[in-house]
Amino acid sequence: MTFREVICKKIAILGMARSGLAVAKLLKRHGAKIFLSDIKGEEELSESISELKKLGVEFETGGHTERVIEGRLEAKKRGLATLSEVEIASWFSEAHLVGITGSNGKTTTVSLVGDILKNAKKEVSVCGNIGLPFSEVATTVSNGGHIVLELSSFQLEMIDGLRLEVAVILNISRDHLDRHSDMPSYKRAKLRILENQRPGDVAILNADDPELSRGGAVFSPGRDIKIKEGVRTLFFSTRREVGEGAFVRDKEVVLRTLERAEPIIPVWEIGIKGPHNLANVCAACCVASVLEIDGEHLRESLRSFKGVEHRLEKVLEVEGVKIVNDSKATNVDAVWYALQSVEAPIVLIMGGKDKGGDFLRLKDLAKKNVKYLILVGEAKEKIKQALGDSVSTKVAADMEEAVKLSRQLASEGDTVLLSPGCASFDMFNDYEQRGKVFKDLCREIFRSHRGSLGTRREKVK
Repeated sequence: MTFREVICKKIAILGMARSGLAVAKLLKRHGAKIFLSDIKGEEELSESISELKKLGVEFETGGHTERVIEGRLEAKKRGLATLSEVEIASWFSEAHLVGITGSNGKTTTVSLVGDILKNAKKEVSVCGNIGLPFSEVATTVSNGGHIVLELSSFQLEMIDGLRLEVAVILNISRDHLDRHSDMPSYKRAKLRILENQRPGDVAILNADDPELSRGGAVFSPGRDIKIKEGVRTLFFSTRREVGEGAFVRDKEVVLRTLERAEPIIPVWEIGIKGPHNLANVCAACCVASVLEIDGEHLRESLRSFKGVEHRLEKVLEVEGVKIVNDSKATNVDAVWYALQSVEAPIVLIMGGKDKGGDFLRLKDLAKKNVKYLILVGEAKEKIKQALGDSVSTKVAADMEEAVKLSRQLASEGDTVLLSPGCASFDMFNDYEQRGKVFKDLCREIFRSHRGSLGTRREKVK
């Protein structure tokens, strides 16, 4: 469908939060007849309701009535798809679209690519699952500019014609199995990012991920990954050299094109640290190469970019105890990367709403690096069963008690790390709220107990 075809069309929008509101405004501006429905009550949606009343559109709260349910059933009978907000927003955009998905690293990589393009004085907007809906910026970027999209499996499973000129898959690991029926279903949703590419477009894949590539003399896409004819494929790796793409050699990131291999930056100069972030940097270098960003602008961004909020974010240091907020770590793999990246010994806070993760995978690393494990939320018993015999474990009623426990247990030289390995929805609205609450509590509780570990000066990040 194109934006011209929405005129006078009846469109139901499920959800009245920021994305639902943004796509409602976009469709309304282009002549669609829209109706919104949300299971939340009016009190939770007061800001959205105020906006919708100004727009003069119909809506309902407190549940989906027969009007919406029957509409979905009728659409299914007619073979009409239920589409995600990013699909609809794409109808109205003239910009070049770069899409980035993966189980981990999406927000960091999307933000880094955006920073690289801005540093090179390119017109760019970063949006999608990162917090800013695509619908809010779809018509604001010109046909010479770029929109860099963070795309989740939920968004991708409901696309139809969304075409990404550059499509990046960072990794695929067990995640969202509370939503997807099994791992193959989750993987299929992720791979849809490649579905509508055309000759001349580019796919960028992780050569180190067995779900995405096959090794050998020359890397090739995994057996069940269909790259369309005429689509160029680049790989990135932190473990070995690749034919075309980015890799690490002699502690330096190297970008190889068909013409030459160019050293980009020594690993120690990169602003974001950790082995997982090195992979994100290599992926971003591939995108920069495709978009013809010169090496100097690329290097400047790689040096200056310090990461994003809630991803291994340094909060403060009090009397030699470092506090790190990794609230975005909503799956087991993300916790594994965090435990490799921060300084041990670690007082680790985990828990929340389980997403089907295999916490046993953390057992050896937790035994090696974790001094105390503090558990909160619905998944606490499952995590305790998996890790409780490997590390000294405490259970807290809520985040406040968890932070208080961490203050009691941490000693000079330790790191207090929030890396939940779970979704936040059992206790918070989202991972951002969880991270903010954690940071606020740490600033209050750790500062109020200064003096118990000596007189080392506090460092605020």
